[in-house]
Amino acid sequence: MLSDEELLRVAGDYGTPLYVFDTRELAARAKRLRSALPPGVGLCYAVKANTFVLAALEPLVDRLEACSPGEHRICRALGVPGEKIVLSGVNKDESTVEDAVASGAPSIVTVESLAQLALVRRVARSRGLRAPVLLRLSSGNQFGLDRADLERAAREAMGDRHLDLRGVQFFSGTQKDSVRRLRREVGRLGDLARGLRDSCGWEVAEIEYGPGLPVAYFEGDETDEDALLDGLAEAVGGLSRTARVTIELGRSLVASCGTYLTRVVDAKEVAGQRYAIVDGGMHQLVYYGQSMAMRRPPVRLLGAAPPEGPEELPWNVCGSLCTTNDILVKRLPLAGLGEGSLLAFSRAGAYCATEGIALFLSRDLPRVALVGADGALELVREGLRTDPLNTPSTRAR
Repeated sequence: MLSDEELLRVAGDYGTPLYVFDTRELAARAKRLRSALPPGVGLCYAVKANTFVLAALEPLVDRLEACSPGEHRICRALGVPGEKIVLSGVNKDESTVEDAVASGAPSIVTVESLAQLALVRRVARSRGLRAPVLLRLSSGNQFGLDRADLERAAREAMGDRHLDLRGVQFFSGTQKDSVRRLRREVGRLGDLARGLRDSCGWEVAEIEYGPGLPVAYFEGDETDEDALLDGLAEAVGGLSRTARVTIELGRSLVASCGTYLTRVVDAKEVAGQRYAIVDGGMHQLVYYGQSMAMRRPPVRLLGAAPPEGPEELPWNVCGSLCTTNDILVKRLPLAGLGEGSLLAFSRAGAYCATEGIALFLSRDLPRVALVGADGALELVREGLRTDPLNTPSTRAR
């Protein structure tokens, strides 16, 4: 991870706000997670967590999951082999499915309803192709099929030569820190596979499971990750004896590789409260469960005053948006903060660059820099103006 001195230099070279993603940390994290899983269990990365690390991450995982046409196009533009992509999502149109299954090596397509099954079948038949599919099991929300419809879809797909029925996909949420819950979910998948074998003669060859491993974003969030990974490995180890298992991860894989840099543009006191206004904000920094800064994220002041310097004072760190909701940290004790000070927010590798309300108030998008395996910095996206996206093409008359 970059030192404070290096981050200060990067901010000086590229300006702020700025995302910095360290691919060395990314590689170490992927190695750590893979080594914790049983041999033969694959890793799948959910592209929505961070698209900017795809080129570095693609060789380290077995699959990439794209949940939209745009994400699928990004994967293709970066040269990801079609067979390494899983096209997921509740809304798939015909052109996207056709692009997935008819462009060279076909991507796997998840089936989230009986209507989606009919759509994939129709596209595959029209092109004379065989489309690989995973049936997504719902966890009780709008995603996937319930058990009865999944069994019906399996029966239909088994009898169609244009569908290559690969297996089942299941994802039930995020930030899960209970070994008992992981074991229960894996057990449910094993029961489902046995039930499908007995009811319709389908031997489920593949299971993709999203365990939703947690990230410790705030003070007091620490979990025993070793125990959690040991429990997951034990559970999926039994499952992998009957099916090929792939673990789908997003934030757990990439959160630790990212740092968000933002600079104080104004420091003031209002009615006894100190406010530091930064050039970034909540439209660019998104922590799961942040909720108007009610919890303190990992943040530090770069180039802070020495111990014999000024005393620590509580600062409310607020972004540039014209809304009282734009608070990043409340009453953060800092010594020596003033206009021009640089703040570094850690664990910003997941969702921050892709999930924020980027178009709100037409603020510019930050630059994005990557740290390569050799420590060299590369600017992979310039700052972008968003006002053209919010400008109508005609004037009202």
